Amino acid sequence: MESNRQKKRKESNFVVQGSILAVASIVVRIIGIAYRIPMINIIGDEGMGYYGTAFNVYNIALLLSSYSLPLAVSKMVSARLAGKQYRNAARILRAALCYATIVGAFAAAVIWFGADFFAKDVFFMPYAAFALRTLAPTVWIMAYLGVFRGYFQGQGTMVPTAFSQVFEQIVNAIVSVAAGSFLFNEALKTEVLKNQTGDGYSNAWGAAGGTIGTGAGAFTALIFLLFLFAACAKMRKRRIRRDKTEVLESYGDITGVLFFTVVPVILSSAIYNLNSVLDNGILAYNFKTLGQGDEFASIWGVYTGKYHLLINVPMAISNALSSSLIPSVSRAVAVGDKKLVRARVASAIRFSCIVAIPSTVGLTVLAGPVNDLLFSGDNSLAIRMTIYGSLAVVFYSVSTVTNAILQGIDKMRLPIFHAVISLVLHLIALEIMALGFHMGIYSMVFANILFALFMVLMNARSIRKLLGYRQEMKKTVIIPVIASAVMGISAFGSYQLAHLAVKSNAISTLLAMMIAVIIYGVLLIKLGALSAAELKTMPGGTKLLRVFRKLHLM
Repeated sequence: MESNRQKKRKESNFVVQGSILAVASIVVRIIGIAYRIPMINIIGDEGMGYYGTAFNVYNIALLLSSYSLPLAVSKMVSARLAGKQYRNAARILRAALCYATIVGAFAAAVIWFGADFFAKDVFFMPYAAFALRTLAPTVWIMAYLGVFRGYFQGQGTMVPTAFSQVFEQIVNAIVSVAAGSFLFNEALKTEVLKNQTGDGYSNAWGAAGGTIGTGAGAFTALIFLLFLFAACAKMRKRRIRRDKTEVLESYGDITGVLFFTVVPVILSSAIYNLNSVLDNGILAYNFKTLGQGDEFASIWGVYTGKYHLLINVPMAISNALSSSLIPSVSRAVAVGDKKLVRARVASAIRFSCIVAIPSTVGLTVLAGPVNDLLFSGDNSLAIRMTIYGSLAVVFYSVSTVTNAILQGIDKMRLPIFHAVISLVLHLIALEIMALGFHMGIYSMVFANILFALFMVLMNARSIRKLLGYRQEMKKTVIIPVIASAVMGISAFGSYQLAHLAVKSNAISTLLAMMIAVIIYGVLLIKLGALSAAELKTMPGGTKLLRVFRKLHLM
C-alpha cells in the first residue's frame, strides 16, 4: 500500500515537474516570437538576413558544444544521487565543468576566428561576420549554463531550469531590441557621414546588436543558477561529509561516460540544424550563380524573419500540446500495455493535427492582414511565402510528434535515419527548383515542406510496423479539415466586412481571428472530433471542459 502511494507521489511529481518545464518553454517561445517583431521592424529584412545566417552557424556550434549537456549531466547526477553517492555526484559536476570549458572555448574560438570565412566564403554575406563574432562568447557561456541546468535537473527539480529559461529570454528580448536599435542608429549615422547609405552596414550592426541580447540573457541565467548553487552549498557539503561511498569514480571514466551520453543526442539533433546551414549556404550560392547575390540577404531575411516566425507560432503550440502526451507513451511502453500505447499515440497525433490544420488555413486566408499587422514596410514577398508555405505547419507538427513517439517507444535511431534520407531528398529538390526552374526563395519554401512530408511518411510507416497501428482519419483529419474550411471562409468574410466598416487592419484582423477560433472550436466539438475524456488529457483541458459544459457544447 505504502509503495503504491510512493509510486503515485513520484508519478505526480514527474507530471508536475514536466508541466513546469513545458509552461516555461511555451512562455520562452512566446517571448522569443514577440521580440523578433520589433527587431525586424528596426533592422529590416537585410538585417534579419545577417541575423538568421549568424544564428544558423551559432546553433551548430551550440549543438556540438553544449546542447545535450543538461540531459547527460542530469542523467548521471540523478543516478548517483539515487544511490546516495554525493561525492561522485560532485565529481561529475567538476568533470562536466572541465568538459564545458574545453568544448565551449573551442567552439567560441572557431566562431570568432572563422567568422569572416563563414560569412564571406560559405554564405556570401560578408557583413554577417559582425553578428557571428558577437555570438562567439555566448557559446562558451551556454556550455556552463547547460552543466548547471543538468545538475539541478539531476536533483529532481525543473524549477531552476524553468526560471533560468524565462529570465534568460526576458533579458534577451530587452537587450536585443535596445542594442539592435542603438547600434543600427549609430551605424546609420556613420553611413550618412560617409555617404554610403543603403550598403547594409547599419543593418549588419543592428543584427550584431540583436545577438548581444542572446549573450546577455545566457549570462543572466548563469548568474541566477550560480546564486542558487551557492545558496545550497552548506547542504551539499553536509551530504558529502556523510557520504560513505567506498569507490570514487575517476574523472577520466566520468568524462568518457559524459562524452558517450552526449554523442547520440548530438547526432539526432544535428540533422535539423545542419539542414538550415546547408539550405542557407546552397541557396546563397545559387543566387550568386544566377547573378542575384546582392538581393539574397534581404530575401533570406524575409524567409527567416517573417515567414519562419509566423509558421513557428502554431507549430510551437501544436508541439507543446502533443509532446505533453509523450511521457504517457513511454510509461505505457514500460508496463507493456500495447493497447494503451496505441491510444496515446492516436491522441498525440490527433492533437497535433487539431491545432496544425486550422493554423494552416488561417495563415493562408489571413496571410496579408497578419503580415501587415506585425511587420512594417513592403510585405508582398512575406505574404506570398506565407500563402504558399503554410502547409509546412501541418507536416512539421506531425513530423515532430512522430519523432517523439518513436523516441518514446525506444526507437531512437529511426528518426535520425529518416532525417538523413529526408535531408538528401530535400537538397535534391531544392537544387532542381532553384537552378532548374529558377524558383528563387520559393524553392526553399517548397523544399522545406517536402523535407517534413518525407519525415511524416517514413515515421508513420515505422510506427505502423512497430505497433501494428493505423491512425484513424475521421477525428484526426476529416473533421478538422471540414471545420477549418468553414472557419477559413468565415475568417476571410468577417475580415472583409470588418475592414469595410472600420477601415482598420488591426481591428479587422483580430476580430476575424476571434471569430475563426470560436467557429472552429464549436464545430470541432459538435462534429465529434474531441471527447470529454480526450480533452482532459490536454494541458488545461479540464478547465476548457468546464467552460464547454457551461456553454452546453458538451
